[in-house]
Amino acid sequence: MADFELARYVTIGQYLATDSVIHRLDPRVKLVAFVLWVVAASCTGSLLGNAVLLILGLAGLALARIPLRFGLSGVVPAIPLILLMSVLMVLFYQPDPGAHVWLHWRILTITWEGVRLALVSAARFIEMVMFISILTLSTTLSDLTRALEALLRPLRALRFPADEAALMVSIALRFVPTLAQEAERLMKAQAARGADIGTARPWQLIRRTRSVLPVIVPLFVSALRRADELVLAMEARGYVPGAPRSSYVEYAARGSDAMALALTVLLCALIVWLPWPW
Repeated sequence: MADFELARYVTIGQYLATDSVIHRLDPRVKLVAFVLWVVAASCTGSLLGNAVLLILGLAGLALARIPLRFGLSGVVPAIPLILLMSVLMVLFYQPDPGAHVWLHWRILTITWEGVRLALVSAARFIEMVMFISILTLSTTLSDLTRALEALLRPLRALRFPADEAALMVSIALRFVPTLAQEAERLMKAQAARGADIGTARPWQLIRRTRSVLPVIVPLFVSALRRADELVLAMEARGYVPGAPRSSYVEYAARGSDAMALALTVLLCALIVWLPWPW
């Protein structure tokens, strides 16, 4: 049976109001913490370190009162690609001299280093999905935009367009679920006209890629049309790039925000610098 429900796998750009501890944190603190967690996940190459990050990510979803299935829904579409990349890493990883080789046959070599690299890469992807889900599902797009503007404001002295950069990020996040819904609508329309869409198995990557090609062109056309409409709407409301702007919301950090940021810095520093055994 064909599965066209793309929007349910997209958590970026959506907001889940649960009034949790993480929801009540300052958006600036959440944005800085998100960057720190991403840096920690990128710099940790050990299995044990990534296992700790996975546990902390699950704890973050629990604190934010986000259902685990919903928070990890972004992993589901990428499972075939993760499995393919893991298999390629395991079979074709070139070990260092003296590494323990489990199996060697012609150009195929299976070592512990290759298996560890595949597991670490898969864990990193899952961690990124969890961190993005915690940030976007616990913070509205308006708060994210204002927080990014506040964090980039010191760069104005270097003539960096902080407001425009924050606006671009906000628009990009806002249109992720919109484009997913548009792609879902196009796939249903193509399938109703007899196109081979949504019938391929998860492991049939070539067939799945070919079936998506007829959707890409109309999706790009729709995205460009929406962008043109957005430009006209912004101009009609008097938006001028680079003009001085004010905000009716002023954030004030509290003691809980300082504690959360200090705990994040401490945990990320320990994860990055601890000498994990493997």
